Amino acid sequence: MRLAAVAAHFGRDIGRSLEKVARIIDDARGAGADLLVLPDATLGGYLADLRSPDPDALPPALAEDSPEIGQVVAMAREMVVCFGYTEEVCTGDDVLHHNAALCVTGDGILGRHRKVHQPAGESLVYAAGSTFEAFDTPVGRLGMVIDYDKTFPESARTLALDRAQIVACLSAWPASVTDRASRLPKDRQSRLFDLYDSARAAENQIVWVSSNQTGVMGGLRFLGQAKVVGPGGDVLARTWSKGALAVAEVDVAQEIARSRRILHHLQELTPHSYRTRERS
Repeated sequence: MRLAAVAAHFGRDIGRSLEKVARIIDDARGAGADLLVLPDATLGGYLADLRSPDPDALPPALAEDSPEIGQVVAMAREMVVCFGYTEEVCTGDDVLHHNAALCVTGDGILGRHRKVHQPAGESLVYAAGSTFEAFDTPVGRLGMVIDYDKTFPESARTLALDRAQIVACLSAWPASVTDRASRLPKDRQSRLFDLYDSARAAENQIVWVSSNQTGVMGGLRFLGQAKVVGPGGDVLARTWSKGALAVAEVDVAQEIARSRRILHHLQELTPHSYRTRERS
C-alpha cells in the first residue's frame, strides 16, 4: 500500500485551493497512492494571526454538504483522501465554526474530526471538538488528528485503542511565533513537529501520516515537513520546508504486527497507574 503526505500552501481562495487539490490528487494517483493526506485548512487556509485573530480576515466556512466538499469527493475516486477545512454548523439560532477534517473516497465521506485542542487564540474563532474516533476505510482502520492535537499523547492513544492502524495528522503548524530561528530547520517548533510525529507512531505502534502547510499566512510561517512514519517511529518518507509529496510503500498490517511481536504497548498498559490531571 502506498501512503502519501502533502506539504503545500493553501490560502483564502477556495477556487484556487480546489484547483491545487486536483493537481495534487493527480500527482498522488500517478505515484500510485492509496491514501493521500492533505494539510489542515486545505480549503480556505488557516488563521493569519494565532494570538489575536482578525475577525474580518477569517477563513471562509463551508457546510459538510457544500458543493466544494462534493468536488473533493468526486476528485478522490478510488483514493482515500483526508483534507481540512473550516466547518460551519448551524444549531438553532447559533452558527458554530470548527477547525475540521474529512476523510473521503469517491463514494462519499468515511470519517470526520473536529480539532479538540486549541492553541493560543484559536478558541476565539473555532468551537472545540470533543472526541477522537477511528473508522474503517479501504486502506484499513484510520483516525485523524489536527495539528495541536498531536501534542497530547492521549489523542493518538485513544485512536489506537479504537483499533486505528493509521493516523492521519493534518497540520497548519507554524514556526515559533515567540522565539524565531533564522533558519526553519533550527526552529524549536520544527524540532517538536518531527518529535511528536515519531513519538506518537512509536508509542502506539501504528503508522502515522503527517501533512502540513507551507509558505506564509499573515504573521505565520509554516514548516512543511510532511512525512510517513512507521510503527517503530522511523521516518519512511518526508519533505522539507517547500511544497512536495512524501510517498512510502508500507504493508501496514505486517509492519504493525512485526512491531508488536514481543512488546505490545497497548496490551501492556496499566491504566490504574496513570493520572491525566495535575494534583490540586
